[in-house]
Amino acid sequence: MIFFKNKPRQSTQPLIDNNNQQKLAVIINTIEDGLILIDNNKNIQLFNPSASKISGWKQEDALNININLVLKLVNNKNEPYSQDQNPIDKAFLTQEIIRDNDAYLQTRSNSFIPINLSISPVKNQNEVTALVIGFRNVSSEREEEQRKADFISTASHEMRTPVAAIEGYLSLALNEKVATIDNRARDYLNKAHTTIQHLGKLFQDLLTSSKAEDGRLVNHPTVVEMVSFLEQVSNDLKFEATKKGLFSEFLIGSADRIDASVNNLNENKSIKPLYYAYVDPDRFNEAITNLYDNAVKYTEQGKITIGVTADNNLIQIYVKDTGSGIPKDDIPHLFQKFYRVDNSATRTIGGTGLGLFITKKIIELYSGKIWINSEPNKGTTFFINLPRLSSEKAINLKNNTITPN
Repeated sequence: MIFFKNKPRQSTQPLIDNNNQQKLAVIINTIEDGLILIDNNKNIQLFNPSASKISGWKQEDALNININLVLKLVNNKNEPYSQDQNPIDKAFLTQEIIRDNDAYLQTRSNSFIPINLSISPVKNQNEVTALVIGFRNVSSEREEEQRKADFISTASHEMRTPVAAIEGYLSLALNEKVATIDNRARDYLNKAHTTIQHLGKLFQDLLTSSKAEDGRLVNHPTVVEMVSFLEQVSNDLKFEATKKGLFSEFLIGSADRIDASVNNLNENKSIKPLYYAYVDPDRFNEAITNLYDNAVKYTEQGKITIGVTADNNLIQIYVKDTGSGIPKDDIPHLFQKFYRVDNSATRTIGGTGLGLFITKKIIELYSGKIWINSEPNKGTTFFINLPRLSSEKAINLKNNTITPN
């Protein structure tokens, strides 16, 4: 039987009558999801049969003990969650619903089960008095996802070679020094060449996204001074914007504080700040390029801005455009695989729907965060936060006298 403790009230009418309480108990005891209720001391007050089945803990053993002894969460390398990663601690701290779809549960028999986890705070005014924790075993779903990922990875790898060969032969056919063709045939070949390049990009993105998901993404982080690095990236990319008649700029300072004083830094009239981060420059270049290419695609007039600012702990990078913007309902889905905004402005623009997914995975390699501000017809800004290295730590890392973390 499940009991509900309520504060005394003037009315004699119970909050939940016995009949409804019994119905609720039946629901809780028969649902397939594990359900746990903990108090504000993190002690377990409710532990349904599914929670027992998934975790391996008997109900009578789990009740009234600390949740961290029962719900042992680890990552995909079987490493225990640190306190700042623990979603239970986050829920108490933020007083918001916390979800984790990448967690693994270490059961009482020391096996590891992939789970989806949702934690909902129970609040009394501004204080969290309890947490409701729901979780489910997603072993079969993860296995199916892995089979799909393996297929995509294998198919993408095998298709890259013939696609590259076709692209090579088309390039030769279009080379006037190699082949002589009339204008009509050249037009057909140019269209075929563009299409095969898009197909090659699709297979490359599929392969990269598959590697990003299962941790096989090649990654060699080193100390990078982000101001100089981003300035060079901006110079390398601005030709794409110029071809479309767009202005391209690199700025040092907040996205909300773009003024002439910042441009003085680019003219070497002031000393540029030194913002160090620990990233793979090739991978990070790929992430910024993805954001920049998107900005160029969806901006018909105006400018593209790459900017950087920092405080003592974080480096913030932004890629800003004056394009068509993104509807509010689409923003939460932008970093999902294959997701593309569907409107008249995007239907004529090619893309794989994987660029932002890959970008997010790259940023997360360096304990970073990416998010977006956008309004229709008012442009879009992508923000990236990265941990900032002190100058002393950067020098020590360069000299191999310390480890990154």
